[in-house]
Amino acid sequence: MTGDARTAAPPEQAGPPAPRVLRVDLFTWLAALRGLLSRPLASYYLLLASAGLLLVIGLAMVYSATSVAAYSASGSAFTVIAQQVIAAVVGLAAFWVCQRLPRRTFRAMAPVALTVSIVLLLLMDGIALLHASKALPKPQIGFIHSETLWLYIGPVQLQPSELAKFALVLWGADVLTRKGNSIVRLKELFTPLFPLVGLLFVLVGYTDLGTMLCLLILFIGLLWAAGTPMRYFGMLIGTGLAGIALLIVAPGLGGYRSDRFGAFFQTDAEIISCAANDDTCYQSKQGLLAISDGGWFGVGLGKSSLKWNWLPSAHNDFIFAVIAEELGVVGCLVVLSLFAVLTFTGLRIARRVNDPFRRMAACAVTLWLVAQAVINIGGVVKLLPITGLPLPFISDGGTALVVTLAAVGMLASFARAEPDAARALHARPAPKWAQLVWAPLPPLPSPARPADTAASATAAAPVAKAREPQAKEPASRTAGQSPGDRRSGGSPGRSGNAGGPGERRR
Repeated sequence: MTGDARTAAPPEQAGPPAPRVLRVDLFTWLAALRGLLSRPLASYYLLLASAGLLLVIGLAMVYSATSVAAYSASGSAFTVIAQQVIAAVVGLAAFWVCQRLPRRTFRAMAPVALTVSIVLLLLMDGIALLHASKALPKPQIGFIHSETLWLYIGPVQLQPSELAKFALVLWGADVLTRKGNSIVRLKELFTPLFPLVGLLFVLVGYTDLGTMLCLLILFIGLLWAAGTPMRYFGMLIGTGLAGIALLIVAPGLGGYRSDRFGAFFQTDAEIISCAANDDTCYQSKQGLLAISDGGWFGVGLGKSSLKWNWLPSAHNDFIFAVIAEELGVVGCLVVLSLFAVLTFTGLRIARRVNDPFRRMAACAVTLWLVAQAVINIGGVVKLLPITGLPLPFISDGGTALVVTLAAVGMLASFARAEPDAARALHARPAPKWAQLVWAPLPPLPSPARPADTAASATAAAPVAKAREPQAKEPASRTAGQSPGDRRSGGSPGRSGNAGGPGERRR
């Protein structure tokens, strides 16, 4: 052993291994999220989760916003919330029914739903006009009573404009599916789509301008999902804006609408200095004060001060201001995130289904819900004019809640009918009792019928044009061949070396 080896220091003993640090970066989260979204029933569960959480938040906020006024009026804080809970139960029953229905049932319901909606709107507007013209002493004919937005048929209270939204989704998607690729011609859109939709706009917009805006966006979504040429959208949007301008200055409610529209252009200082007797800006003032009082985390659930008869319509079209005051910016972000998830899920369903009717209806329902939410929240925070539209799932209103949950039930039916979801459900079918209690198995994906695939011809036209040069290339190579060469499948070069008849026989 050498001296260097004898005098060398002994090696250090290895200590305990350092603890491993778990690194979770952005790419890991994105990979996990992509894995969750790639599951067959991801759309279905996202839809149930977002809609269910919005419904729970809505019931809690309706109780918080109405408890004081309900106790002052009737001595019970549960008067209004009890009605909303009943409407939620009826809406959940409508959700359960709609998620069980097949596509052909929705298409069969379309003309009936549109006819019923138009009849109810004619009754509501007709009675109101007769009363305004002094032909009726009060807006009532027998057991049918009409108000500005409501129709009372005996003990039943309805809002026909909410029914018209769902009816337009079903009927519009059915008509566009039947027309197929003929919608590229303008005259096909006028028979009978545009006239009946225009009638629906007039009947709804005369008393409810906000709902007419929602119907217009819904109809544009239908045409977009159907593959209507873009040159028609400018004409439709221009006509819709002209109609909205006429309704703003229309007789009757025109003065009130124009004043509310003009209040949108006031500065924040002018709104804050608004007097209590000024109906055009007082609601905006109280809404902004409620938002400013909330801060980041709010004053606490049920502790709002402006709901004590300071904020008009705190339980309906301005319930987002109560959310901002009690739950703060965090609560508002939660509500906005849930609506964003609902929007993503609805458009995902529309993209993944194969049937044109399902694609159009899913796109229209999604745009209806998100447009209504944007218009409502935009009016509260003064980014848009106030229209009086309720916030879906959250605002007080029985008809709106029932119709919204029915539309979400139809989306759930479409989510289960996605090709991957249908195959997964058939691969491991639920027991018969579970199918009876919840939902039956959806049909397995099959080639679409010619009547339905015609609607997708417009979207497939650019792909067909891109393939035309590849299809023409073999034809150009065979143009110089003789008939015998083309029958034998050879090229001109091969036929010249093939030899005579004797060689071909060998």
